[in-house]
Amino acid sequence: MENKIRNFCIIAHIDHGKSTLADRMLEITQTVSKRDMKNQMLDQMDLERERGITIKLQPATMKWKGYILNLIDTPGHVDFSYEVSRSLAAVEGAVLLVDATQGIQAQTLSNLYLAMEQNLTLIPVINKIDLFNAQTEKVVAELAELIGCEPESVIQISAKTGKNVEAVLEAVIEKVPPAKIEIEKPARALIFDSKFDEYKGVLAYIRVVEGEFKSNSRLIMLATGKEVEAIEIGIFHPELVKRDSLSSGEIGYIATGLKDVSFCRVGDTIALAKDKLVVEHLAGYKEVKPMVFAGIYCKEGSDFGKLKEALDKLSLTDASLVFQQESSVALGPGFRCGFLGLLHLDIVQERLRREYNLDLIITSPTVAYNIYKRNGEMIVIHSPQELIKREEIESTKEPWMRVEIVTPEEYIGSIMKLIQDKRGQYKDMVYFSQKLSTFAKNVIINAEIPLTSLVSDFYDALKGVSSGFASMNYEFLEYRQAEIRKVDILVAGDLFESLSAIAYEDNATSVGRKIIEALKNNLSRQMFEIKLQATIGGKIIASERIPAMRKDVIAKLYGGDVTRKRKLLEKQKKGKKKMQSQGNVDIPADVYLKILKK
Repeated sequence: MENKIRNFCIIAHIDHGKSTLADRMLEITQTVSKRDMKNQMLDQMDLERERGITIKLQPATMKWKGYILNLIDTPGHVDFSYEVSRSLAAVEGAVLLVDATQGIQAQTLSNLYLAMEQNLTLIPVINKIDLFNAQTEKVVAELAELIGCEPESVIQISAKTGKNVEAVLEAVIEKVPPAKIEIEKPARALIFDSKFDEYKGVLAYIRVVEGEFKSNSRLIMLATGKEVEAIEIGIFHPELVKRDSLSSGEIGYIATGLKDVSFCRVGDTIALAKDKLVVEHLAGYKEVKPMVFAGIYCKEGSDFGKLKEALDKLSLTDASLVFQQESSVALGPGFRCGFLGLLHLDIVQERLRREYNLDLIITSPTVAYNIYKRNGEMIVIHSPQELIKREEIESTKEPWMRVEIVTPEEYIGSIMKLIQDKRGQYKDMVYFSQKLSTFAKNVIINAEIPLTSLVSDFYDALKGVSSGFASMNYEFLEYRQAEIRKVDILVAGDLFESLSAIAYEDNATSVGRKIIEALKNNLSRQMFEIKLQATIGGKIIASERIPAMRKDVIAKLYGGDVTRKRKLLEKQKKGKKKMQSQGNVDIPADVYLKILKK
């Protein structure tokens, strides 16, 4: 009997039309009626629809011409590349979608490499051919050469109008290998995503690899060792549709009743509890670790309880978000949070503002450093306050990233200079095609850059020097030796730990000067003179003064001996000296934030 199941996903760069193509597929297969259809049907969050990006992957089971087509619409951004890789492990084929107006971009390549690692069957598709600025011929030639196929096999579509989308579904049926069915083996499934439901607990999104899962059976997560009961089993249509069982080759969900999504990790293997001693983990599982850290504080101190509750709830739906409580002299109590990248940070803060109505202050992002102590111990620090004394440190290492930049060739020089300015190392450069002499050529620049440089303003600078044409993809490479120092800031003789910064040894003085200048330009004058100092290990590297506000104490004198004026001025001088020895300077939150962002 012919196997009628086809499992596939759509992979592309951001804004190349993944979600729109998924919409047309749902329409054509009549999975969703026209009355219920809306744009970006598989994007569940308002934030996804507004920004036109997919943040959370979403599966859907479609029936067409007697076949069962299981689609997974994946995120396109590099921050969620592990989620994409696990989605690819759950399918046998991938539709590689490229925008005819923008061509091949960084995440196109990144997702292509992930698909090739999983040995997936690729279906090349060019989208938006109906637009007036589409460079269809050029992009078809580039894509054909990139994946090694004939230009005629690249399907040209308009996902918006639905033109030629049926050809994509036909190609999925013809080219994607049928799902492998092994019903007789002990049940095992790959968890490729999880979601928290208030009524059903954690939903595990699974691809059943072997055997069969039935409702009310006892299950175990092999990585965490957590045992649960399958309180409900079903498929995505794209809403949840209850079933009695899921068997080998199928994609669906299991409602576990769990209240903590961290027990149900992406990439884990789920099996029947009775088989836990005989089944093995499916390949490829790894624990996702945050790479970027930032402080989150409330503008109103009374909202701290609401912020804690919001982060607790958000972490139920996002297992990659980590946080711990910390306190700042200027901003009060808050949380040090870890994120997969800058987009992940942006999404989390936006969700906190919208869904929980919080007015937030976000400090500038930092990275994690590995500190090796002289006694052989290794510690990880995420903020300047955690950096230990220099005499205790044997060596320090920082994270480096492998960066892939896709750009038109006329911007090569300015991008190379940017990489050099950001302490990066140029590795090599690859032209997309030597054949496309009649078109402007795109190139791939491969480089290695410290993560510290990436999280500051690298992406904005890249868009600036390339007139917005360059795109970037990055992945963690390794930890490398770094000479860093802690820059301390003293205001009126008082050490402000919350203003401290970590800087490279050779530009620590420059960093100290910038902070001192920012303080001088933003702090209000007091009745006494304020000394501003930046120090490294007790040595002053930068200093400024904010002069005192002065009252004209001799204005009331109309003549008389000059000693009377001197007497009043000396009295004022002594008063200011006394105030300076007793006075404290409060740094307002808005000033503090301006300095941190610099």
